[in-house]
Amino acid sequence: MAMNVGASDDEEEAISTINTTPLVDVMLVLLIIFLITVPVVRNSIAVQLPKERNEIRETKPENIEISVDASDRIYWNDLRIQTTNALIERLKKIAVLVPQPEVQIRGDARGNYEGVGRVIYACQRAGIAKIAFVLEPPVRNGG
Repeated sequence: MAMNVGASDDEEEAISTINTTPLVDVMLVLLIIFLITVPVVRNSIAVQLPKERNEIRETKPENIEISVDASDRIYWNDLRIQTTNALIERLKKIAVLVPQPEVQIRGDARGNYEGVGRVIYACQRAGIAKIAFVLEPPVRNGG
């Protein structure tokens, strides 16, 4: 730092402007960092997402329809199943059939996922290979 000794009154005035050079340097560095990292984040893994489709499924008489109501009660067609173990035992009898029938799960939208999870668990324990979820198709605009 330099110091003027014996300066006049005009030179003692303080400089009241802000030095923006460091601010511009920081902004340029941040801009370069963002330009380098944004393409890496956006295109890191190429994944083709599935498209929405509405398949008309034929209900075959050999398919098993298991329903779960809003209170997580499980029904085999219209028959109420009391416990998960009872469901597993019934599914084990079906799992040995050739060809193995498909289990179609109908879960109430107002219910928890726990009831549907218990049905999936029972199917897994019984050795069922085909599980399907029955859903309402989405509402189309103008149709």
